Parts: sequence; C-alpha cells; structure tokens
Amino acid sequence: MTEGSPPAAPAMPAGVDPTVPSSARLYDYFLAGKNNYAADREAAEKMLAVVPEIRMWARADRAFMRRAVDLMCAQGIDQFLDIGAGLPAEGPVHEVARHHYPEARVVYVDHDPVVRVHAEALLADRPDVTGVVEADMRDPEAVFAHPELTRRLDLSRPVGLLLVAMLHFLRDEQEPYALVRRYLEHLPPGSYVAISHGENDTHPDRARFLEELYAATSSPGQIRSIAEIRRFFDDLALLEPGVVHLADWRPTDDEPHYDPDQVWAVGGVGRWDGPAASRKSADAPS
Repeated sequence: MTEGSPPAAPAMPAGVDPTVPSSARLYDYFLAGKNNYAADREAAEKMLAVVPEIRMWARADRAFMRRAVDLMCAQGIDQFLDIGAGLPAEGPVHEVARHHYPEARVVYVDHDPVVRVHAEALLADRPDVTGVVEADMRDPEAVFAHPELTRRLDLSRPVGLLLVAMLHFLRDEQEPYALVRRYLEHLPPGSYVAISHGENDTHPDRARFLEELYAATSSPGQIRSIAEIRRFFDDLALLEPGVVHLADWRPTDDEPHYDPDQVWAVGGVGRWDGPAASRKSADAPS
C-alpha cells in the first residue's frame, strides 16, 4: 500500500452490498480499522464532521466491554455471548476472558457477513472454544439454537451476555425491551448482562443527527434518554454504580477518562436471577 492510499477493503462475501454503509464497518473505521469500504468511510466522515467525539465513544465502549468482562470473570463467568460483535478490534472478549480462564468459551454474533469472514479467520486457532454465528440479533431463538453456539456454550451454567452498543440500533416499534427479555429467558440464573447505549439527554441535536445518518445504513436506530435506557435493566439485579456514563462505570487507573460531555453513552451490568427473582439493585458479591 502506498502512502496516503485508502485502507484495503476486506474480501467481499456473498450477499454484501458495499454501497450501503454497515454499522459494524463504521465502528471499525472509528477504531482506525481497515475492514471497511468507501461507502462506510464516506458516511463515517459525515458523522465525524459534526460529532468528532464518536471516535472517543467507540474507544470508551471497547473499554467498558473489557471492564465488564473482567467483572463477570471475577464472579466465575467463563463463557460469553457477544451480540453484535463487529469486526475484530483490539482486546476482543475471548482475549480478555482468557486472562482469567485460559479455556474460556466465547461465541460472537453479528448479521454482517464481512464480520463472520474475519471473525472465523481470527478464531481459527481455537475453534473448540470460540465460534461465530451469522444471525440477526432480533431473533434470539435462532441465535441460541445455532450449532455454533450449542456446541460451545453450556446453557446449564451462567453465561455473560454482552449487548454493547447494540440496542440503539433498534427502534421502539421493534420492541427492544421485549427483545432483551427474550434473551434473558434463554439464560440460566446467575448469568450477567452488560449493556451500553447512546443517550440523548446530553446533546439532543447531535443525537438526532446521528439517527438521521444511520437511517441510511444497514442498521438504522434510535438513541434514548438515560431513563429509557435504565428500563433495559428492569428484570436484572443492577450492579453498582448502576447505569452511568461509560467513563464512570468502574474506571481503572490505566485507561483514559472520557468526559461525559464528549462520550454521551451510558452502560451498566446486571445479574439475571431468573424470572421469579425480585427486581432489586445489588452489587457483585465480594
């Protein structure tokens, strides 16, 4: 590649329209990845022109995901389901989990065929414990029935479910709260769920702008208020510090602290104690 040339495009799997921007490839671009097409880069630059902090947002989301996985591992979780995993990026779930459990099992799910192709290549060294499912997150029944999942995850034991930067790609008419409940109904008690989501309280005009641009991608969505985002945890025992801006969720000294005015997204982790459990806040056991 010569200096100043555009990033190399990934191999084109069947069924991919490179002229329609993809949320996974946009995220890849924001993280300085190379697995994106010209349409993705053009859409990303339009977003960055008005919302330059979206790059920080992407990095903060990745850092939140890593901290959430660390917490879940500390509670004994050694198998994970990452919904909307996106293209390979620094510090993926299986690498974080293997710092705690060398045989940690991870299944990645994404509807983008480009993600599947790259993830399969990345995971080829340990196909016994890591796999990828090409599926729509709106169909949890298909996700949990997929052989790539059933041969790796033991659903008689707790699972760490990751819905990081995904639920804002669902509009209200797609019943996102009911969808989360459907996921929970497939999980055994003692499982943990991590959710992050863009909020529109801090910068409502910028939030509307992003919604308008994402409407032209393969994953239109809806940015919600913090109160609306908290509703996703109604069936969970919410861990401290609750649903807060990403930089304020159990920060560590070795990560940059992102100003909530710049990274206007929130996250939280909750424990699923089963359908009959009382709904209450709870910190992780020591």
